Amino acid sequence: MGTRNQTAISKFLLLGLTDDPALQPLLFCLFLSIYLVTILGNLLIILAVSSDARLHMPMYFFLCSLSFTDIWTSTTTIPKMLVNLQTQDRSITYMGCLTQICFILILGGSENCLLAVMAYDRYMAICHPLQYMAVVSPRLCILLVLLSLLVSVANALLHSLMLLRLSFCTHLEIPHFFCELVPIIRLACSDPLVNNLLIYFVASLFAGIPLSGIIFSYGQIVSSVLRMPPARGRYKAFSTCGSHLSVVFLFYRTAFGVYMSSAVSDSSMKSVVASMMYIVVPQMMNPFIYSLRNREMHGALRNLMSRISSLGLCHLP
Repeated sequence: MGTRNQTAISKFLLLGLTDDPALQPLLFCLFLSIYLVTILGNLLIILAVSSDARLHMPMYFFLCSLSFTDIWTSTTTIPKMLVNLQTQDRSITYMGCLTQICFILILGGSENCLLAVMAYDRYMAICHPLQYMAVVSPRLCILLVLLSLLVSVANALLHSLMLLRLSFCTHLEIPHFFCELVPIIRLACSDPLVNNLLIYFVASLFAGIPLSGIIFSYGQIVSSVLRMPPARGRYKAFSTCGSHLSVVFLFYRTAFGVYMSSAVSDSSMKSVVASMMYIVVPQMMNPFIYSLRNREMHGALRNLMSRISSLGLCHLP
């Protein structure tokens, strides 16, 4: 089979979830609903925190950053899938595919780092409460978010530049509903050994350091909480961490599922389902997890909805 240089490639074909025309309207409605719920849920979190002065704290600043990241993660993948389902045109340009890969790596990396930053925030709040406000200052919060973004951009650019060195065969069909790094590399006709080694090395480093930080932070938190005498204080400390731990478990469970499925299975459908669980489900579930387990968020959301209702009544004729 002949090869072409990557500069001559005009487009890839995203095969999506199914070829059955009868299922495509159902998939369109399903993913449109998921996308709208994701956008609305995360936007409500951002608006509730922004509008309630009681939530102007580091923990909720990081939560807003996470919600912002979730909005853009879903926007990077789902709208293109919806367009393909609606128009029956599965093509995506080479540059469009490369851009999508880059943004997914940036956003996924940012979420990975933000979860570690949020664990550090809880560690300081519970284990060192007297030093918390002095150490976790607004300036440090902004620096930590910017550092997370900077590291993620560097990681994405590294993979994208390494992807440019590959040449591709005439078979350019991607068994996926969005452009993901591993399926694209598998289409290459040139030797992808360096790219594969880079993926495993960077993934081990990029996931290992934040995950180690999360494990260390919560190890210290558990040790500190168990030394607290009153049971009520223990419950309050654990309840403030419960939401974050649920999000951490959901994110890393689905992320590891993607890499494990791609490593041990050749089934494209299993890889697609695993990636869907990683790129769609956590972003939709995060607002529910944080709002359901947090009384302060309950109050802020109620106040926000009351304000929206009042504005609506004021504009009625």
